[in-house]
Formats: sequence, C-alpha cells, structure tokens
Amino acid sequence: MRRKGRLLAVAAFLVLLNASPGMGLAQPQPGSDTPFGKPTADVPNPGVNNEAVPATRPAGYLDQTRSEVLARNGIAATSNPLATAAAERILLDGGNAIDAAVAASATLGTVEPMSTGMGGDLFAIVWSAKDKKLYSLASSGWAPKAWTVDYFKNTLGVDEVPSRGINSAVIPGTVSGWDALLKRFGSMGFREVLEPAASYAEDGFPIHEVMHGQWRSAVNSLREDPDSAKTWLPGGQAPELYSVFRNPDMARALRLIQKNGRDAFYKGEIARAVVAKSEAAGGVIALDDLARYQSEWVTPLSTEYHGYRVHQLPPPGQGFAALEMLNVLDVCAPRLGFDLAALGPRDPQYWHLLIEAKKLAYSDLHRYNADPTFDPPPLDRLLSKEYAATLCDRIDPGRATPPEIDGTDMGSTVYFATADRWGNMVSLVNSNYSGFGSRVTIPGYGFVLANRGSGFTLDETHPNVVEPRKRPFITIIASFITKDDKPVMAFGNMGGGTQPQAHAQHVVNMIDHGMNVQATTDVARFDHSQENDVTSLDTYLYDLVGPKLQEMGHRLNRANGHAGGYQGILFEPDPRLPTPILPKDTGPRTGDAYERPVNGVYRAGSDRRKDGHAGGW
Repeated sequence: MRRKGRLLAVAAFLVLLNASPGMGLAQPQPGSDTPFGKPTADVPNPGVNNEAVPATRPAGYLDQTRSEVLARNGIAATSNPLATAAAERILLDGGNAIDAAVAASATLGTVEPMSTGMGGDLFAIVWSAKDKKLYSLASSGWAPKAWTVDYFKNTLGVDEVPSRGINSAVIPGTVSGWDALLKRFGSMGFREVLEPAASYAEDGFPIHEVMHGQWRSAVNSLREDPDSAKTWLPGGQAPELYSVFRNPDMARALRLIQKNGRDAFYKGEIARAVVAKSEAAGGVIALDDLARYQSEWVTPLSTEYHGYRVHQLPPPGQGFAALEMLNVLDVCAPRLGFDLAALGPRDPQYWHLLIEAKKLAYSDLHRYNADPTFDPPPLDRLLSKEYAATLCDRIDPGRATPPEIDGTDMGSTVYFATADRWGNMVSLVNSNYSGFGSRVTIPGYGFVLANRGSGFTLDETHPNVVEPRKRPFITIIASFITKDDKPVMAFGNMGGGTQPQAHAQHVVNMIDHGMNVQATTDVARFDHSQENDVTSLDTYLYDLVGPKLQEMGHRLNRANGHAGGYQGILFEPDPRLPTPILPKDTGPRTGDAYERPVNGVYRAGSDRRKDGHAGGW
C-alpha cells in the first residue's frame, strides 16, 4: 500500500508540474504539418521539405539507390509499380515476355496517361529465344492524307505544324503495335493482356509522386479542350497526390479491343469517335487514314562499341544518333589523346568530350532524319567508323563548339523492358510525345491523341517536310546490346531529345566504367539541348565540373531529376544450367516448359527519376 501511495503522489506532482507554467518541464512540441508525407493544400508535395542527409549503401557504389533486381523466371522494369505488377501478373500466368510487354504498355497508358496511351506511338526490339535473333517493330503514326504544306500554310495560316490541338495529331500506332507483337510472338490475346489495364481504369489507381507533378503542370492546357478537362481534371484540377483516379471511358475502349481486337480501334466505333472528334475540333483525320494504317517490321541498325554491338531502330526514330555518338567517342577520343575510362566521370574533360560528340551526332540527326519510305537518310555513311573519323577535327579539346544544326527536344514517354523464363527479351518505348500529347481527348473512350505531327517541318527543302501518310521525325527509341550474336541487355531512356545521348552515356557507364545495371542510372548524366545549346547537369555534377566547363565555353544549367528515366534488364547466362524448354504454340500452360527457369540470371535496374521499379521472381 505504501508503494501505491508513493506512485499516486508522484503522478499528482507531475500533473501539477505540467499544468504550472515555467516550472521546468518542456511543453509538448507540435509535429510536422504533413505527418507521414501527407500533402496539404499549401504543401502538395511534402518531399520538397525533406532536408535529411542521403543514406549510403553497405556494399558497392555508396550512392546506388537500391540493388539490382535479380530473377530467373520472369522480370520487368517499368516507370510505374502498377505496370511492373501487370507484367509480372502475365508472366506468373504463363505468358511470355511479349505478352507481358503489351500488358505493361496498356497499363502505363492507363496509370501514366500524360506520357503514353493508345493514342500514341510504339517501337520495340524483341529478342526471340526460338529464332535466336533480334526483330524490330516500328509502329509510329502517319499523317492524315489531307496533310500538306499548303494545308498548314494556306488553309490554317500557320508557319509550322502546331505543338498541340487536333492538327498536331497523327494516326495512332500503339494498338496496331500491340496487335503486331502478339500475333508474331505472343502466347496470349488481347482479352488476357489488357485485363490489368482495364481493371485499373475501372477500379481506379493511386496517383504517384512524379506523375502528380507532371499532371499538375498540364492543367491549363488540358482546360483548352472540354473533353480533356472532363476526363483528366476531376473537380477542375489535377488529381491529388495519393488520391484514386478512375477512367471508365478508357476502360470502355480497352474492353472493346479485348472483344473485337485491332479493328475496334482502326475500323470500328473507336475509329468513328476519333474522326468525329477531329471534325468537331477542326481537323482532317478520315476513316480511311485509320483503316489503312499498318505497323512495320524493320531491320535494326547497329554499331560495335568496345566489343559489344549496340542496336537501335531505324528512322524516322532518332536512334542512329546514339550510334553515331558512340562511333565518334570510339574513334575520336583516342585520336585526340584521351581515354574515357581513364578520365572518368569526375573530370570536366570527360564531359566536354561527350557533349561535343553529342552535338556532332545530333547535327546529322536533324539534317537527315525522316521517314525512309519518302527520303532515306544515308545511314551506311553516317554509321561508319570512317565517317566518324572525319568528325574528329571538329572537336576542340579545350573549347566548346556550337552545334552546326539545331532542333527541338521536347518529349514525354515511357520506356520499359521485360524478359521471361525461356530467354525472350523485349525493349519497348511508347509515347504521347509531350505531356498529354495534343491535349485532345476522344470523348467516351478516355484517351488523348499524341501530338507527334509537330515533329514535321514545313520547309519543303527538308527531307522531314510534311506529306500525306508520311511518318514524322519521332524521338522515341528502344535499344538492345548483344555480344557474339547473343543477347546481353534490353535498355532505354525516355525523355524526348534526351534519349540518344542518354543511351550513349549508359553504354559508356557500363562498358567503359564497369557500372552495373542499376548504378548507371543512379549516377548523374548530362542533357544537352540542340535547340538552345544549353547543357543541363544534375546539381552535384554541376558543382563538381560546372565551373571548368563554363571556362571552356559551355552554357550550363543546374537541374534536378532531368535527363529522362531509364530501365534496363541484362541477361547473365550460366552454361552449367540446363537450357529452357520452349513451350508449344497451343495447349495448356503446364509442364516442364512452365516450371524450368532460364539458364542464367536476369539483372534489372530502374531510374529513381520516375515512380517505378523492377520486379521479378
């Protein structure tokens, strides 16, 4: 009883002490205005207030954000966790890497609608385990038949193709690309692979951090189209961070494609809705423009870099600029007395050489790139080592040189990679071009048309001049690396004009500097604009090498989170393991073919500049 009495007395004293001002015990302090990172009206993204020091890793590169993801049965690396999960779901159900890629593409069009969707364009490189070779699919949209220079200059009264609105929209290639991939290499149909995307559109999905910022930046332009405002701006604003967004109209479109296939989009009621919207908005898209559209299987381009072969898609994509840039670095760096591996990425001279090589490659890109059906670029010459040698004298080792040819660099894209237990690998890029594309939404079907038409020029002397049913200069590219005709890696980097220069930087990082598949994206990279000759550098890189580069004549910009977003999957074969058993074209998805993992390990990485991650098992 004495002990109980003492405890009661102490408790009473503490209550009295806390109630008495100035008696020695501190008053409770208020917590954060945004506990657990919950946004408020005044602070829509609480992450901006985090001033904590970054952590380090216990092994390897200290600032690497995470380990590579390793798997043997199936793996995907995308810019959104829901898309990675959709691809894994298909792989777990017995689908192959191609099925998973289409599922990821459709899901990204649902959950990352500012970047991609069924109204956009698609390119893919597929490693076929059965054929042991690469295939490339080009599914970029073409111009309506009524598009001519006269149409824009005299009918519309403009001196360039608009950057948004219905007269920036070409015929979409995405759905045709899905169909082409599934028919040639898939083991599933639209009903299965579009189910994750359709479910997310119907049930809703949460708004991730990076996506939220991109959505908010497009609010004013989305208000220009009533159907866009109705679809994308609930309550007149962008969805809040962590809120749930639903798109029942997009679900309706996906369900129609599940039921009726490709024709639902290009010949059926979705096609009729696209034409009706075009007419209402002052455009000239016709039913025949949609009905006649077809994707193309094309021959990939490649060059050798330090024992590896790097592959890109051909024009009108800009992939050949990455190959030319690598050739210039390969040939010119030693001729100028430099070794990139020895210099390393802490030396200003290293960045000077990369930036100057980029300017040379992009000058040729903007001089020649066009739809090869109309005016093929001289690729045999541009991609030869001999041609690269002729460019070495244009690099001043001590001084920045302005680019000879400029060009626009905008873009909003998704890139991702998938791989399966049989050894199939897919490198795929899908895009609306700029955020929410043309900002023109198809009513009742919940998707925007891409504004890829703004990639054309009205200069009749240029190979990229607008013409009926021609494909414009397109920024999106997918890449693949092989060695001795065997698969090494599927990788890519989204972000308009960022892409070829980022591809080259990743190749140098991994081959010359020995970085792993995750580390290459966790390090800083440069992003040079050919349009205004300004180079953006990540903040810490700017502080390290910026002053010296400015002394050399470079115009610089300090940037955070720039240079797009990367994903990559590398295959590490193990000759001690049994080779996979390829499944039969028909029959149940059971047996040894669906149980034996690949004869090696997949290693995947994903960019912290985006919301996504890699996942596998």
